[in-house]
Amino acid sequence: MEKERKQELVRKFSRSENDVGSPEVQIAIFTERIRELTEHFAKHPKDTNSKKGFFTLIGKRRKLLRYLKNKDYERYQRLISELGLRK
Repeated sequence: MEKERKQELVRKFSRSENDVGSPEVQIAIFTERIRELTEHFAKHPKDTNSKKGFFTLIGKRRKLLRYLKNKDYERYQRLISELGLRK
């Protein structure tokens, strides 16, 4: 992921000016990386070595989403609608 794209995601999903570690920011960054890896696997289906990291990212994002859902359901709903994660 390019540095500019990551900074753009941080600016969009941060809760304050210096916020880079909130669940929303982390989930947005993980989602972007997952989308990039999904495109990569479409072009390179035999790249099994990268799939372990891919599944690790999915697990981390799932845990953060569960945390945010239990902590603040309104923020969770807003985030998944902005990222287009669930129906």
